[in-house]
Amino acid sequence: MQPRAFVEVDLDAIAANIRLVLQRSETNVLAVVKADAYGHGLIPISERAIEAGATWLGVALLEEALALRASGITVPIIAWLTPPGEDLELALKANIDLSISSLALLDEILKVSQRVGIRPRIHIEIDTGMRRGGFLDEWNDFLGRVGSEKDRMIFVGAWTHFARADEPDSSFTDQQIAEFEFRINQLHEAGIDPEFLHFSNSAAALTKNNRGKSFVRLGISMYGLTPDLATFGSGSDLGLTPAMSLHAKLALVKRAPIGSAVGYGGAVVLKRETQLGVVVLGYADGIPRNAGKGAGVSIKGVRFPLVGRVSMDQFVVDLGANSQAKAGEYVTVFGDNGYSIDEWAQASSTINYEIVTRIATRVPRIYRSS
Repeated sequence: MQPRAFVEVDLDAIAANIRLVLQRSETNVLAVVKADAYGHGLIPISERAIEAGATWLGVALLEEALALRASGITVPIIAWLTPPGEDLELALKANIDLSISSLALLDEILKVSQRVGIRPRIHIEIDTGMRRGGFLDEWNDFLGRVGSEKDRMIFVGAWTHFARADEPDSSFTDQQIAEFEFRINQLHEAGIDPEFLHFSNSAAALTKNNRGKSFVRLGISMYGLTPDLATFGSGSDLGLTPAMSLHAKLALVKRAPIGSAVGYGGAVVLKRETQLGVVVLGYADGIPRNAGKGAGVSIKGVRFPLVGRVSMDQFVVDLGANSQAKAGEYVTVFGDNGYSIDEWAQASSTINYEIVTRIATRVPRIYRSS
C-alpha cells in the first residue's frame, strides 16, 4: 500500500554536506542529531554521518543518546541538556558524555558515579554570553571545588554556544571566543585540562575557518540548509544539498466557481474559476497552520499555491483551470525543484529548522542512497 504522504531523505546529501564542512573548517565534525536528527531520522542519519567522517555525535537529551547506544553505535556521544532526576546510572553504564552547567547536576552525577563505580565523562559548558545553558554565577564556586574533586571525573571537554554566529558581521562571536579562552585559562590554573574544546556551530564553521577548536558541532548545515537565509543566502548558495523532501497525495480534485471562499473563515476568495486540490497533510503532520502566501506544492516542477488556511489533516492548493492532476497523485510539498524548505519557512514566519523538525512521526521516512 502506498503511503498517503512520506518524507524522502537523501543520505548521500548528508554525506556530501559533512565532507564539505570537513574541507572548509579543517577540523573534525561532531554531527548534531538531536530532535530525531532534525526530523530526518536519528539512527539512519547517525550511521551515515559516521561513515562520512563525523567522529562524534551530539544530542540534547539523554534518551536520544541511549537510543544511539542501543542501536550499536560506539563513537563518543555527548548529551548536553540533562535536567535533575534523569537516569544517570544508565548514562554512565552506556559511556555517554554528560555536559554540566550547575553544581546541582555535578553533585547528582558524582553521587551516582560513586554508587556504580564508574567515573563520569564530563564536558563543562561555559556561558560566554548566550545566557542559556552553561556556568555563569556559579563559575567561581565550581573552580573552587573542582580542583579537589578532579580525580573523581574525566574532564573530556569544555564548550560554549554562540548566540550570533549567524550574523557574520557581528563582533559578539569574537567576544564570546575571548571569554571562552579566558575561562579555559582559569580551568588550567585549577588543574583541569579538558582534552576537547569546542564552540563552532554550523554558522561559525562556515564563516570562521579553522576556528572550531577540536571539532565543529554541525547541525543545520549537515541537512543541507542555511543557518540564516538573510545573512548567508540559501543552502545551495553555500554549496550544500538539502537532504529532505516531503510528498503527499491529492485526496480530491474538484472545480470551484469564481467567488468561492476557501477553507475555515473563508480567508481566501477565488477570483476565477479553477480546480482545487486537497492535499492529505495538515498541522497534525507538522504543516504550519499559519502558512500563507509563498507556500504551496509542485507537480513535476510546476508550482501550485496554497489557498486558505491549513487544516488539521489537509490543505488546499490552486491547481489552475486546466490542470490534469488527479486524486491519488503525489505532489511535492517541498524539495525536488519545487517549493523549498526556506520558502515554506518564510511563508510561515519561521525558520527552516522548525519546518523540518516539526514533521510528525506519522509521516513515514523513506531513505535513498546510491
